[in-house]
Amino acid sequence: MTVSPGRTEEILSVAALTRRIKATVDEAFPAVWVRGEATGVRRAPSGHVYFSMREGNEALLECALWARSAARVTFDLRDGMEVEAFGSISVYAPRGRYQLNVQDMRPAGVGALLLQLEALKRRLHAEGLFDPALKQPLPRFPRTVGLVTSPSGAAVRDMIKVLRARWPSVRIVLAPVRVQGEGAATEIAAAVRRFDRWGGADVLIVGRGGGSLEDLWAFNEEGVVRAVAEARTPVIAGVGHEVDQTLVELAADVRAATPSNAAEIAVRDRAEIAARVALLGARSGRAVRHAVELRRRRLQGLVEKYGFRRQRDLLDGFRQRVDDALRAIQAGVQRALETARGRLAQATRRYGFRRFPETLAGRRREAQALRERLIGLAVDLAAERRRRLAALSDRLRALSPREVLQRGFCIARAADGTLLRAADALTVGELIALEFASGEADARVERIRRGEPDAS
Repeated sequence: MTVSPGRTEEILSVAALTRRIKATVDEAFPAVWVRGEATGVRRAPSGHVYFSMREGNEALLECALWARSAARVTFDLRDGMEVEAFGSISVYAPRGRYQLNVQDMRPAGVGALLLQLEALKRRLHAEGLFDPALKQPLPRFPRTVGLVTSPSGAAVRDMIKVLRARWPSVRIVLAPVRVQGEGAATEIAAAVRRFDRWGGADVLIVGRGGGSLEDLWAFNEEGVVRAVAEARTPVIAGVGHEVDQTLVELAADVRAATPSNAAEIAVRDRAEIAARVALLGARSGRAVRHAVELRRRRLQGLVEKYGFRRQRDLLDGFRQRVDDALRAIQAGVQRALETARGRLAQATRRYGFRRFPETLAGRRREAQALRERLIGLAVDLAAERRRRLAALSDRLRALSPREVLQRGFCIARAADGTLLRAADALTVGELIALEFASGEADARVERIRRGEPDAS
């Protein structure tokens, strides 16, 4: 049986019913996240974006992204893209359809992370955090290396093993942190800043082993990137494998392919350094020996050139004569003092002890005057001997045959070494030796011209 509605019941207009439905829906779904595939994307001249989200062929939800919210979306919305949209469910009265008024949107899954990463990368790059001019040089021989990584796992063991093998005396300080999951980024940034405040580490290594994009995400967090970029201590970043690249590695002073490679970059190989030191020591030793030998040859040449050896012997003779004269003077002074003592003793006996102090003082004055006179004579004699020695040295130097040879002359000697003074002593074809200021030469007599005898 069909029941007909009575006339006493309320009759709603279409607009009123739609308003009631809209109020109910608005109250029931004030803020929701919805995931689905975007389709029918169209952009109005006003800046609003209209599209639908669907889940296969099972359901379809119309969406409106107003211009103000669309300006905050950091990716290009396209048909077929899996997205997650946040907003409120409302009813569009003119068409009687419910829709999602989108306030925020992000790509779903890994795609969302990649787009978020790219947006953060562009922003930090624009701020200059990745500027190569800000990179600090690494210390050549660090004494302390700081590690910011997980205390467990293969990465920390590999880094310590490489550091100890390459430079056993290096000091290693570990700041244990979580490298993935909730709170990992905060711990990593705090550890870097603690090391920087401490100032005891010469270089820092920030890193972990490989993993997925989600596993490495802590090293893409803005707080970690800024802590590494602002650190005064040089930072080496070794996160994941060589194909992985995080924002921390772009901000660090040096990027390493792996954590083990970061340890290799941080310290030098002791064996290589020892070999290089040995090589440089050998080179410097050869250079010193060569320099000493070169100077010894130059000194020997100067001695032979100016005849210093014979002059030195002559000077030694004069020095000995000066020493003999000084000894004779000292003996004379001693005899004079003995004589004065004898005269003093006689005077003492003669005049008695009453006038002895006066007599002794007088004798002392006489002895002092005599001593000063003898010393003056000795000094004058030594000065005179030195002047004579200098004059004789000048005469010897002037008479040296080397000085004559320096003026372009040479000395001719027969084959047996005798000095040749006249052409008459030679025969045609005879072999003679010529001595110059620098070096000698052998010559053979081709022609003899006998000169006139000296008129003197």
